[in-house]
Amino acid sequence: MTDTSPPRRPVQLRGRAFKSLVLAPETPLPDWFADLDEALKRTPTLFDGRALILDVAALEPAASDLDGLLAELGSRRIRILGIEGTTLSLTGPGRPPLLVQGRPLSTIEIPVQPEPEAPKAPPEPATTSLTIEGSVRSGQSIVHPTGDVTVMGSVSSGAEILAGGSIHVYGALRGRAIAGAARNPRARICCRKFEPELLGIDRLVRTAEEMGNHLRGKPVQIWLDGGAIKFASLD
Repeated sequence: MTDTSPPRRPVQLRGRAFKSLVLAPETPLPDWFADLDEALKRTPTLFDGRALILDVAALEPAASDLDGLLAELGSRRIRILGIEGTTLSLTGPGRPPLLVQGRPLSTIEIPVQPEPEAPKAPPEPATTSLTIEGSVRSGQSIVHPTGDVTVMGSVSSGAEILAGGSIHVYGALRGRAIAGAARNPRARICCRKFEPELLGIDRLVRTAEEMGNHLRGKPVQIWLDGGAIKFASLD
């Protein structure tokens, strides 16, 4: 008998590049984790939905305790997709793969809350406004935890704005926008053209799939009401 079944296709492997952020712990690790915890208290959604790489170059030879380091990050709901900066073997259950030849991009520094010099009544938090004269391009991340952010142009797909206050975009909002990151539920997001990938206010986040298409392309404002994110056209 003649075999008429179609030939089996070979397994295909395709290359693909993604943008990621790199966490680079420093010694002493207890102080580094204390600063990280302080940043997460101010901005709980800071690492939500992000691809994170762990750079342990500054920890050699202490990087041998990778399991303990990964466990500490995991307890903070920080998922590591790969590790760089070490020549140690990473073979073992549950360990991310070793990455090499990463190409560095821009650095985002998370502000550290300074310790008070002497006991005193806590001052009112200083608020400032940041104005971006042009557009925010794909791959850019604007982090401004102390006030409002105004973008005179557009926010491209793959770009991100994170503000302690409100966010105003006078062009199209196609990337990610997280307002009220300083635990400000009264913050709002306004844009002239509504096409976001992700939106967040305070600790609530919505993806494009959860927002529907009924407001797409329109001027829109977003706010919190009763613990839920609300959307309304500005027309």
